[in-house]
Amino acid sequence: MDLNCDMGEMPEQIADGTQESLMPFLTSVNVACGGHAGDLRTMEATIRQALRWKLAVGAHPGWPDPANFGRVPLNLAPAEIADIVFEQVRALAEVAGKCAARIVHVKPHGALYNQAAGDPAIASAIAAGVARFSRDLLLVGLAGSSMLDVFRQAGFAVAAEAFADRRYEPDGRLRSRKFSGALIHDPAEAARQALRIAERGAAIASDGSEIAVSAQTICIHGDTTGSPAIASAVAHAVRQAGIGLGPPSRTSQSDMR
Repeated sequence: MDLNCDMGEMPEQIADGTQESLMPFLTSVNVACGGHAGDLRTMEATIRQALRWKLAVGAHPGWPDPANFGRVPLNLAPAEIADIVFEQVRALAEVAGKCAARIVHVKPHGALYNQAAGDPAIASAIAAGVARFSRDLLLVGLAGSSMLDVFRQAGFAVAAEAFADRRYEPDGRLRSRKFSGALIHDPAEAARQALRIAERGAAIASDGSEIAVSAQTICIHGDTTGSPAIASAVAHAVRQAGIGLGPPSRTSQSDMR
């Protein structure tokens, strides 16, 4: 099981050590690359931290809307979306090259991710943008969503993603952040959710029902309050259950259905 985290989004967390304090508990990071957040300096700092902890590095492209942190849906043409994704992935790859690193996966951010989960045209545009850079990258998407099928049809290996610190709706969508209780702040509760996902491929929805959430990677958001404690609790629970941790393999995921 992979434990991933969205990073390079908050310069203050890089400066005060909060960001790197998460890394001992992770196996991969998704680095903001100039859309919703991030610049050349934060990209480089985050990649160098990830290299110290031997973490897989991925691109985290989002809507170019930093004022709203990329969490407000936009309505752009597929060609524009492909351009946005390509430019952000390319920018991160150039910084990674200077650090003697390479990017191995791409995970969309925020509203772009959520829109792609339900809109095949947006998912296809994301795949097209990544393909302009390389088809050898792993694409990460919401477990159980159609975006994974679109990514596969475009010829990409995929990793289905679930969330330790987010609540789900009964239909498998993430509960919107505009509703109370969308985030899980209690480390013990986040650990229980991660363990249920890792062991049983399931999560408890907002109405108390159990839903199927089969995933190869589990996300912990770096901007969630108390994220280092959440990451520590999740990693400890998964390891204590005897589940191995490591970044998802492109070859092992290419035939996932």
